[in-house]
Amino acid sequence: MSNFGAVSTILNQKGRQVYSISPDATVFEAIQLMADKNIGALLVTSEEKLLGVISERDYTRKDALKGRSSRETKVREIISSPVVSATPDHSVEECMRLMTTNRVRHLPVLCEGTLVGIVSIGDLVNWTISAQDATIEQLKSYIVGL
Repeated sequence: MSNFGAVSTILNQKGRQVYSISPDATVFEAIQLMADKNIGALLVTSEEKLLGVISERDYTRKDALKGRSSRETKVREIISSPVVSATPDHSVEECMRLMTTNRVRHLPVLCEGTLVGIVSIGDLVNWTISAQDATIEQLKSYIVGL
């Protein structure tokens, strides 16, 4: 498979920075970290093992709407698990399909079981738009050159 359109291409462009939190942290700490980093989800890890994902959506639906206290609820109580993940070789299209089928907005990227990054639906949409723009420019150049 060509790397054009592979998740590895997106990770190379955006970087491989991953923010994570312990399952024993409070939901409040998770929300605070997401706000500080301007991100919508955190990976939940323990001893370098990926346990799940906590997102703003998890907080809203599993904590706030149920009247629970984010300062008392532990991350482990509301994480999304099992983890839906991709590999660096997955195509953008395959990742979009995984996200749609599993109703998730963030995909951890694992290479032989090791976490190497994360992609969001926004990352995939931005890549798709850029790829379409590049194709349009190539077609314009081709037509003008005829």
